[in-house]
Amino acid sequence: MHAAPLEPEADTVLVVDDEALARKWFSRTYENEFRIETVASVDEALQLLDRSGHRIAVVVTDYRMPQRTGLELLQELQRRHRHLVPLLCTAYADTDLAIAAVNEGRVFRILQKPLEEAAARQALREALAWHRHRMRESVLHESRVMAMRETLGFLAHELNTPLGTVRGYMAALRDRYQAQASGEGRAVFNEHRAGEVIAAIDSAERRALYCQSLVASFVQSARDALPGAVEPPLYAGALARALLAEYPFEGEERDCVALDPQQDFRLPGRRDLLYLVLCTLTKNALLALRGVARPQLCIEFGQTPQAELPRHAWIRFIDNGCGIAPDILARLTLEPLTTRAASGGNGMGLVFCRRVVQAVGGGIAIHSEPGQGCTVTLTFPSTEDART
Repeated sequence: MHAAPLEPEADTVLVVDDEALARKWFSRTYENEFRIETVASVDEALQLLDRSGHRIAVVVTDYRMPQRTGLELLQELQRRHRHLVPLLCTAYADTDLAIAAVNEGRVFRILQKPLEEAAARQALREALAWHRHRMRESVLHESRVMAMRETLGFLAHELNTPLGTVRGYMAALRDRYQAQASGEGRAVFNEHRAGEVIAAIDSAERRALYCQSLVASFVQSARDALPGAVEPPLYAGALARALLAEYPFEGEERDCVALDPQQDFRLPGRRDLLYLVLCTLTKNALLALRGVARPQLCIEFGQTPQAELPRHAWIRFIDNGCGIAPDILARLTLEPLTTRAASGGNGMGLVFCRRVVQAVGGGIAIHSEPGQGCTVTLTFPSTEDART
């Protein structure tokens, strides 16, 4: 059975008491401020929670009840519904019970019967506030875990592609290798076309260096996150130049890429993620340029003029490739979508880029028409820390 999803804004208080009059009094007293549901036993409470526990935020249980006590309910909540905030009501509050309630049931408050209305009302307010805080933290944690999982998955894909190419080159070199019978320590390679062996070695080296640059960037980010570490400032120009120096361009691809620095600026966010974004956009543009007679990719960066509001900084990728069909363009950054599944594409690239840039307060915009090239613009909050 799949549990219902938790609701961060759940606001219902479940009261568990075998006395009908006590349940009625509790509802009438507190229903003007809280959403109240009541049951008469531990078993009824557990059945209700199994059905719709995602709606419940706080459980207020009596201690003395037939068959099973409130402490047993608290113990069950710890095993099956840990998101709930429990309160224990009892007229038999002795030291042993209080210790057991805290240690075994993780009780939030112990309320002495007969309940003092103002004190109980305040306890309910604090319990609901604590529940909302915990749920918000849980949602934030899940979001961080999802972002980390997606980042690691995307990084693994980015590393796997060039490493697979390196392995292919090495296998091709092995197939072309012939040992000399003379034993002089020299080798001969049978080339299908002149220069292909050295070209394969050069390309394999570039891809290995690219993988190392990605790994080094993430390692440096981990070091910068250590207590006391001072993260160095990151500028758009430095990141763009690192991209051009480290990206594993094929053949004459590097010759068609131009850098147009208009005004340098300090980038927000982590270098490793932003570097991966720039690598992804470069790869997409180069793939779109294949087969184009005079391929061109221009990478620009700058800031809007001071008089223009709202101000922002930007990095722009402009290519004259094949363009993007309108039906695909509208979905590119919103869902995993690829036109290169046969060659290993997984469609996560632009979705990943969008999430990274949005996480630092920026955005991504794509403008394209079939046959008219494509422009991808990353925008960032403007900073006064700029270089001309």
